[in-house]
Amino acid sequence: MLEDRKLDVLRAIVEDYVSTHEPVGSKALVERHNLGVSPATIRNDMAALEDEGYIAQPHTSAGRIPTDKGYRLFVDKLSSVKPLTGAERRAIQSFLDGAVDLDDIVGRTVRLLAQLTRQVAVVQYPSLTRSSVRHVELVALTPSRVLLIVITNTGRVEQRTIELGDELAETDLGELRAQLNSAVAGVRMADAPDRLVGLVERFTAEARPAVAAVLSGLLESLVEEHEERVVMGGAANLVRFNPDFPLTIQPVLEALEEQVVLLRLLGEATDPSVLTVRIGHENPFQGLTGTSVVSVGYGTESEMLAKLGVLGPTRMDYPGTMGAVRAVARYVGKIVAES
Repeated sequence: MLEDRKLDVLRAIVEDYVSTHEPVGSKALVERHNLGVSPATIRNDMAALEDEGYIAQPHTSAGRIPTDKGYRLFVDKLSSVKPLTGAERRAIQSFLDGAVDLDDIVGRTVRLLAQLTRQVAVVQYPSLTRSSVRHVELVALTPSRVLLIVITNTGRVEQRTIELGDELAETDLGELRAQLNSAVAGVRMADAPDRLVGLVERFTAEARPAVAAVLSGLLESLVEEHEERVVMGGAANLVRFNPDFPLTIQPVLEALEEQVVLLRLLGEATDPSVLTVRIGHENPFQGLTGTSVVSVGYGTESEMLAKLGVLGPTRMDYPGTMGAVRAVARYVGKIVAES
């Protein structure tokens, strides 16, 4: 474990390199930071940090830059993330409070994260596997065709058109709507099918075929595997960081086009309070080894609904980025839970 003085030197190198994008020398550290030791001691500490793999010299006679290992130690030793100002917090709340539905919430969140962090923002829609049924609606399109709409507690809307075969009277349709909501409203998607057992028998023989068709469509909506949806924004921010990618940003852009890549980037977090930072080669994709990802879950205090985060070069303002990601996740979780 590094002693405190060497940690202070590493912290100063990271902060200077992030802000200037220039390799950092001992003279600059003496001038910019009150480290309380002589220039010779700082040079010795830098040599030790380089020997241990925390910093590197990009070319002869240059200063030093942090390595992935150095960034990792810097992040692990952060005592706190950078708090947002009161104005920033009010702006976040005002911007997100204006959302009218789940699609708008997710879209606004992506734009907000990209603007706050100046990185690529990634937001996952609340997963249906973690959702419960808020309401089931049946809309008659014709006497023998209905539109089935399932609305979840997280604001997701699933709908499908169902051919009944036989006509269903308006009174039976109204009764079926009431019976369905009585059975599954407030019930988790995974548990809802069990609540529908025996419902067909509550209707007349004439209505049962049409009721059975509706139940079949509802069961398919409840149990089928739905594709997890992820939205990305702010890819243009990568252009600002061209110097951070030795060859080209093309591999990064190609990786970000894949939904499965975006989902895996957000990680396997299950606790909305735990912030995850993956740096450089800790990322599982070849094209993203020059990037870092800051992600966290959002939801209620007891349950995570989905994840969000940002991606940028390893030369990242980690305290500021972590603070912004965490703050936005808290606001989004509150809004989704209350929507």
